[in-house]
Amino acid sequence: MPSQPSRKKKSPTRKAAPRKAGSRASAKPVGLDLGTSSIVAARQNGQGIRSKSELNAFLELPSSRFTEQILDQNQIDFVRDNGHLVVFGNGAFKFANMFNAETRRPMRHGLVNASEPYAQKLLQVIVEKLVGKPKTKGQLLCFSVPAPPQDAPASLVYHEALMKQMLSSMGFDARPVNEGLAIVFSELEKKNFSGIGISFGGGLTNVCLAYLSVPVFSFAIDKGGDDVDEAAGEVTGETATRVKAIKEDGLDLNRKPRNKVAGALQIYYTDLIESVVDGIAEALTQTERMPKLDKPLPVVLGGGSAIPKGFAERFRKALEEKKLPIEIASVRLAKEPLTATARGALLKATYEN
Repeated sequence: MPSQPSRKKKSPTRKAAPRKAGSRASAKPVGLDLGTSSIVAARQNGQGIRSKSELNAFLELPSSRFTEQILDQNQIDFVRDNGHLVVFGNGAFKFANMFNAETRRPMRHGLVNASEPYAQKLLQVIVEKLVGKPKTKGQLLCFSVPAPPQDAPASLVYHEALMKQMLSSMGFDARPVNEGLAIVFSELEKKNFSGIGISFGGGLTNVCLAYLSVPVFSFAIDKGGDDVDEAAGEVTGETATRVKAIKEDGLDLNRKPRNKVAGALQIYYTDLIESVVDGIAEALTQTERMPKLDKPLPVVLGGGSAIPKGFAERFRKALEEKKLPIEIASVRLAKEPLTATARGALLKATYEN
């Protein structure tokens, strides 16, 4: 199977002053969020940060020259494999939603999907589209990895090693960063990197409590946006892809549900929030190295599943009702929930560069 998209889009480049060849300083570091639902890359761009994302999904179609032409005309990426056209990335969701079909995922519950033969190759295709080739050999790239699920702490060694191997084969100096900790790095620099970072992703919800940038505990709940969409679709007779589109079209958790899909989403969102809050309470009671806190801790919520209106308010109320053994200062959404993990990974890479 080809490891590159059949079309290549040219993007404008800015000429930079020449630097010493082969030096890591000649190439700015990269932050990469390898999420179940989306892959996001972040780089320094002048005084700010530029982020790009691509859905981590694909759809398999019968191969035909006519279909290829239609895909090209609509700027939908695909690769050819064994008589099929594999549509991937943002175009896969667009195509699936038009035809009320289900997309498939290279990753499931935060890990490489072992049941998908295209998984690893498509991951590399999507990553290469987002970050390209390293500017110099050994360019530093920090990539996100999940924490072990709290109720099933299976080893994540294989997934982490596989992703590091893939990125290293592309020429990067690849280093992992915990996904929840990346939220802390991204959002809590002014708080001395102290607080609770939570990434509500598609496959998992990752939680990390850090104090002065040092993780106190981290864990993952084996629930995420995909589970919410699939469960809501199952009880309403809709596809998960369709439910996701309805959710992203303006779900408001503060309002009375307007239809059965919105009602089902509210029920499963409540279950997700309660599971995460219960996990935090359990982790706080079990940790043996909790630092003495001199002030309440902030909580920051990132990830696409935290975006629906009213989510942060519901999460704050659930924390208050749980009566945790620590004081919470505030609960807020990340400034850019969809890119927060990648931005945190970039900050780690910048500090280590």
